[in-house]
Amino acid sequence: MNYLRLCIDRSRFEIRVTLRDKNAVFFMMLLPIFLLVIFGSVLSSNKIGSTNVSYSQYIVAGLLASGILYSSFQQLAIAIPEERVSGALKRLAGSPMPSSVYFVGKFAVALFVYIFQAIFLLAIGHFAYHITLPTSLGPWLTFLWVSILGLATSALLGIAFSSLPKDGKSAGALTTPIVLFFQFTSGVYFIYTGLPKWMQDIAALFPLKWMAQALRGVFLPKYFARAEVAHSFEFPKAALVMLAWALIGAVLCSRTFRWLDKT
Repeated sequence: MNYLRLCIDRSRFEIRVTLRDKNAVFFMMLLPIFLLVIFGSVLSSNKIGSTNVSYSQYIVAGLLASGILYSSFQQLAIAIPEERVSGALKRLAGSPMPSSVYFVGKFAVALFVYIFQAIFLLAIGHFAYHITLPTSLGPWLTFLWVSILGLATSALLGIAFSSLPKDGKSAGALTTPIVLFFQFTSGVYFIYTGLPKWMQDIAALFPLKWMAQALRGVFLPKYFARAEVAHSFEFPKAALVMLAWALIGAVLCSRTFRWLDKT
């Protein structure tokens, strides 16, 4: 019971700290929403190929997948080096609080930010750009497991990546190009099958492509699966790729995470 209380208190603390950070609020919480407004306003009437699927309907899945990456991988990859340099991690390491409570708090932030993004992306998309939402339970259950598994995988990779930068500024400089590269090659902003083959091959090795594809399976009609590379949304394969990267992330975390600044 005491452990649960610690996790709840730490989660509340981490969320409050995040909400006080204006940069974090904009880049993690609001950016995907602004992008939907921009792309939706310009391209909402465009249809994809010979289908009746609007560009707004297509991009909302990609922006939700990006939201997973923003709220977990990017957030942790930047916040942890900042705390390491400031000495906050050193103080936590010397406190009686179990180290796992710290990571529970960080995941709580990722979950909180993503839920915020998802609510506003879907609400604005539905009411402003006529995005059709699922009406049965099955797709929403798929949305749930893709989101949770994607958050866990991205969080583990973000924690592992946090050992590379020296501080928060260099962390932002390192993570932003990586996130942008995968967004542009994973079918977030552009139709995935319209990208060059080499981009598709690279993106298929990493989780974001599979998160975006699985979420397209939630928000796009079933017949759109024919427009995917494998003519399927490949839910089992998406789950396996994310699980594999979660395992890789967990191993890297256990071997590379440090509480103290090397300098």
